[in-house]
Amino acid sequence: MSSTGPDPGSGGAAAAVVRLLVERRETFATVESLTGGLLAATVVEIAGVSAVYRGGLVVYATDLKERLADVPADLLAARGPVDPEVAVALAAGCRRRCAADWAVATTGVAGPEPQDGHPVGEVYVAVAGPAGGAVRRLALDGGRAEIRTATVREALDLLSAELQAAAREPSMR
Repeated sequence: MSSTGPDPGSGGAAAAVVRLLVERRETFATVESLTGGLLAATVVEIAGVSAVYRGGLVVYATDLKERLADVPADLLAARGPVDPEVAVALAAGCRRRCAADWAVATTGVAGPEPQDGHPVGEVYVAVAGPAGGAVRRLALDGGRAEIRTATVREALDLLSAELQAAAREPSMR
């Protein structure tokens, strides 16, 4: 992976997500903190994504998580930006703001230094969908580029898993 572009290894996961969404006739959006747009860049590399991708928010600064992604100020004040509940709130807010069926969020510490007591590599990815959401805690190793790349891959994997689970639920179809 170059430090300036999407990871070719994440392209397969992104393509799988796009295929699932096209089949379901549903849309998605992204909201990113530590990945700073890398998730969106990876997604838009996929041909045909315009049929399902609504857009994304990059909310690197904590105050933008509240202002643009509707994360409650009291939650941010109590928990800080690196938190599973914040990740879920990011995804839910993005889903509303972007009028998408699904949204995927990233937040965490890419390094090189710990942040507010959280170690480098502590990351949360979350998905919000029509019937709720899911969050996954990651403990990643490596430098900034490796952590950001792994986060994108994990976020896409979580979205794919949630889409597949929803496809098995008759009430979601």
